[in-house]
Amino acid sequence: MNTLIFDIETIPDTELGRRLYGVEDLDDASVAKIMFFKQRQARNTEFLPLLQHRIVALAAVLRTRDELHIFSLGEDGSEEKEIVQRFFEGIERYSPELVSWNGAGFDLPVLQYRALRHGVTAERYWEIGDQDREFRYNNYLSRFHWRHIDLMDVLAGFQLGGRASLQHVATLLGLPGKLGMSGDEVWERYQQGQLERIRQYCETDVLNTYLIYLRFQLMRGILDSRHYGIELQTLERKLEQLDQTHIKEFLEAWRSARDEQRSTTG
Repeated sequence: MNTLIFDIETIPDTELGRRLYGVEDLDDASVAKIMFFKQRQARNTEFLPLLQHRIVALAAVLRTRDELHIFSLGEDGSEEKEIVQRFFEGIERYSPELVSWNGAGFDLPVLQYRALRHGVTAERYWEIGDQDREFRYNNYLSRFHWRHIDLMDVLAGFQLGGRASLQHVATLLGLPGKLGMSGDEVWERYQQGQLERIRQYCETDVLNTYLIYLRFQLMRGILDSRHYGIELQTLERKLEQLDQTHIKEFLEAWRSARDEQRSTTG
């Protein structure tokens, strides 16, 4: 089966915020401040409801039987609709196993709302067995099916109290983790015109997720030790071929952490 590991980055949907709070004459920064303030009043947090997020980056690792691809959807200046549409077109084309970190709780619901907003068709994604019987007991929508693996949810035993951050699990496994940026900075960076930096951050997050997924597949027995090693080597060779600063930094950090683990374990 093809496997698609994915991650999104979002900013406040200030267009929606203007309509929700009747502040059509304000700029984006001011509207966002109102949105954060309203959420803080209601929920004691500035993390906006999923409906109020707009996608600005979507990064993915696609593993087919013969190839490994690392990419972001859309180009600089791409409309959100294009990013969302291409994501669901990929599902239509490859019917992949989806892998995420908190994708069931965040990424996929946001993608669903944005697809609804833009009128994007996602027939394969919503299939539950009516047209394809294989999806009846293994589809993208059921929390306990394997066609979408939310690693955060699964590793926590589907218990809220057992959940851990991507950064903490990456640290547990000796992986690079987040390099020089966090999700809390996305809105600020976006306002500064650093969309490319956000896309790079999203790509390194998805690489961490992919490495955790490979270890998870080893733990499940889907990969044995030899094939696990082959998958790591395949990823390493792919990263070596990519002439991008953030990829080189990730590769260097990954190798450094791996060498340190080897030295401490003897």
